[in-house]
Amino acid sequence: MLRHLALLALLAFLAGCAAQPPEPDPIRRALQNLSDRAVARVMQVEALQPPADQVLLLVSPDVDNSLEIDSDRFLESLTRALLGASDGPQVLDWRPAMSGEGGDHQWRMESRLEATAPRLTLSDRDLLPYRLILSLYRPDAERALWQTEIEGAFDATAL
Repeated sequence: MLRHLALLALLAFLAGCAAQPPEPDPIRRALQNLSDRAVARVMQVEALQPPADQVLLLVSPDVDNSLEIDSDRFLESLTRALLGASDGPQVLDWRPAMSGEGGDHQWRMESRLEATAPRLTLSDRDLLPYRLILSLYRPDAERALWQTEIEGAFDATAL
């Protein structure tokens, strides 16, 4: 009897090992894909070359509430993508106390994630069109020295 229980336990363990790993969080995957696209653009900015010599001060993103995405979650995704870039910049959270003079290697990066249209209802899902605007500033400047936009749509069923 004890042998049978041990054999059943071993078979249950092996079946569990053979099971598919859980599907990654769809929100995390969507935000990571967007963040990876954003970082690819930032890494190409001529003024940031070489990126490894630069410091990006990340301002908390402005995220449109209608997109149903938490700004802290988007900031975490963007930060992870920047830190994961090969030979990427140093990344710090920006705070108002950091305003003013900064070295030639410091940049304040602002991001705005906004809805560009109402929810689009398709036969099998809903889409939330968005635009991500990234802007780079010198710490003491009011005007962006570089800006880019990325457009797309989130699958609302994943959010």
